[in-house]
Formats: sequence, structure tokens, C-alpha cells
Amino acid sequence: MGHFVFSMVLAISVIFPLGETVVGDPFVIVNKKTNQVAFIRQGRIDKVLPVATGKDNKLTPEGTFTIVVKAVDPYYRKKNIAGGDKQNPLGTRWIGFDAEDTDGRIYGLHGTNRPSSIGKYVTAGCVRLQNEEIEKLFNEIPIGTKILITTSSNSFEELGIRAGALSKPKIEGAVVN
Repeated sequence: MGHFVFSMVLAISVIFPLGETVVGDPFVIVNKKTNQVAFIRQGRIDKVLPVATGKDNKLTPEGTFTIVVKAVDPYYRKKNIAGGDKQNPLGTRWIGFDAEDTDGRIYGLHGTNRPSSIGKYVTAGCVRLQNEEIEKLFNEIPIGTKILITTSSNSFEELGIRAGALSKPKIEGAVVN
């Protein structure tokens, strides 16, 4: 019996490698119009949180990107500030994505040393969250997760459906477009 269970786990891990994300799950959507981020897990919106984005709309890039780097107490290269330092504007966590053909160290979701900035347009291009919230997301977002950044009047449900992260709702035999 033990050999059978091991074989099944091995077979499943070959089909769905352990520790990797299945396409579209989880999924992250940032809406710059509302300065909010939605975390989608198992086909539903798990949480919606306030964020800060670029002080100029063009600073936070739009599109669908991939999470490629994660760091605890990230070092702030621009001003040579050590990770964990109270002066570090990146806060306690960094979740970097590959926007504009970068390596995940230029654009990211990160914490802050200025909690009052959340909800505002103040960043140099990143997506800033409260430290408590980015610490929770850090544990839930694996490398390889897709992130959509947009400026939209659509709801997170509509954006998730269009991105393929959520299913279209069904209405008595009809599918809503």
C-alpha cells in the first residue's frame, strides 16, 4: 500500500510539480484606477486590499506579468538602505515581476515604511501595500504566479473572467459574455 501511495504522489507531482502554480491559480490583479489589488485563489476572489501605485499613471506598467523574485527584508539599492532598516521604503517583503523585460528587481509588490501612503498615487512605479498584508501575500504567492496590472472601470470579477482566472457565471442555460 505504501509503495502505491508513493507512486501516486510521484505521478501527480510529475503532472503538477509540487510548489509550482497551475496556470491562472493563484492570480493577482492590480487596478490602478481604484488603487486596489485582488488576490484570486481556487477560482474565487480571496481578498481585495488597498495599494499605492505610481505618482504618474505611466510609472506603474500595465499588462500581464510573471512573479519571478521574492525577498524577505529587501535591500533598497537606489539609496543603499539595508533590508530591515526602518528607513527602507520597501518594507518587509518584495514580490518582483518581470514588467518591461526586467528581472523582477525593478517592479514589484512590496511593503512600506510609510503606511499613510497606501491608497495614494505616490510610488516610482511599484505597487505598495501595508507590511502586514504583503507578509500574508508573500506566503501565498509562489514564483510563477501571473499578475495583471490595469486601469479599468470594470470589477475584479470582470477583469478576472477576461484574464482567464475566474469562470464566467452561468444563468439558467445561458452564458454571460
